[in-house]
Amino acid sequence: MKGQILDYSVQNNAGVISGDDQRRYSFIGAEWRGQTVPSRGQIVDFEIDPSGQALNVYVLSHPSAFSGQVGSKNRIVAAILAFFLGGFGVHKFYLGQIGWGIVYLLFCWTFIPVFVAFIEFVIYLCTSDEDFARKYG
Repeated sequence: MKGQILDYSVQNNAGVISGDDQRRYSFIGAEWRGQTVPSRGQIVDFEIDPSGQALNVYVLSHPSAFSGQVGSKNRIVAAILAFFLGGFGVHKFYLGQIGWGIVYLLFCWTFIPVFVAFIEFVIYLCTSDEDFARKYG
């Protein structure tokens, strides 16, 4: 059966799953088959024993607060900033690259940062969320 983890307590080593049948099933940490600690919102697959306990709990997917976002910086926001305000280096400030942002500001009158920012706009859009998060956090 499939379901979603409603709660898990590390101290008690136990949790509760809401099954697709709208019933709640408790499980213990020994029945968890995932690589990471169970967390609220994970979609899981599990079996049920006669007493109503969840057995062999496998994680199917992890919850996401913002779809596709892996790190703290969003690549779409960075791309939009690079497209509209890239000539002033606003996207560099957003990504935490203050030094590069200042360089863009110093040379904004030459329009060179505008062309570089457009190239970065395309790069940000073509980069996967995982690669973007790995590089920019």
